[in-house]
Amino acid sequence: MSLIATMLITVTLSLLLAIVSFWLPQINPDAEKLSPYECGFDPLGSARLPFSLRFFLVAILFLLFDLEIALILPLPWGTQLPNPSLTFFWVATILILLTLGLIYEWLQGGLEWAE
Repeated sequence: MSLIATMLITVTLSLLLAIVSFWLPQINPDAEKLSPYECGFDPLGSARLPFSLRFFLVAILFLLFDLEIALILPLPWGTQLPNPSLTFFWVATILILLTLGLIYEWLQGGLEWAE
């Protein structure tokens, strides 16, 4: 089959599926479906509610460790660098700093939910 015929069939099928998708669903809007979902918080109430500082701290710690994983994931390819021992040194330094920070937060009671 030629390239033009393949592209024509693909575009036609895509347009057909897009048009059918607008006709098929039954849309019954109500207050629950139209309200945004905000991770368990009531989005229809006041926006000036107090926010838990402990929740914020845990979220920041999660972001730090998530970033750590993103930085360490390409580590196996670091062995192909001209100086792999320097790469492993910096990764070990980052891991030690994050571990010490986590231990400090744990000992200070920053990760405890109940007071």
